[in-house]
Amino acid sequence: MTQRPARTSEQSGFFWKTKTLEEMSSAEWESLCDGCARCCLEKLEDEDTGDIYFTHVSCRLLDAGLCACKDYAKRSEQVPDCVRLTPENVRTLNWLPPSCGYRLVAEGRDLYWWHPLISGDRNTVHEAGVSVRGRVRGTENEIPDSELEDHIVQWPVQLPKRARLRNRPRS
Repeated sequence: MTQRPARTSEQSGFFWKTKTLEEMSSAEWESLCDGCARCCLEKLEDEDTGDIYFTHVSCRLLDAGLCACKDYAKRSEQVPDCVRLTPENVRTLNWLPPSCGYRLVAEGRDLYWWHPLISGDRNTVHEAGVSVRGRVRGTENEIPDSELEDHIVQWPVQLPKRARLRNRPRS
């Protein structure tokens, strides 16, 4: 079990700073998802090096405009290789994007300004250019596995400049 982080007065109310992943309620756990949907992109792994390569091809259940699963409750039944994130596996999955809220909290880092828990707005992940909205070029049903290498992209492991700012940019 992970040791509880020390609490400061500035952290009051920020459960992700005061609780371990294991101590979070289901609602708290789910709220760590920023809604970027980068984890819903098809990925390739180099068998020799273990390097992960993201594509701009999504899971067939992803609504790329909403950046949400079309059947979240039954996703594992419909997509058997869909990985359910848990406190245990977020610490070991090497394909979680560096901006992922689960990954950041597991590493003891803070959430970005655009995370809905910080901004109070589910749209800031899109405003910051972090989500997959407008970037998906097809689904796993439309693009055969044999062509995935032709769809490798770098942006899922990078953050746009505005997303790296300390605070929300002024309009």
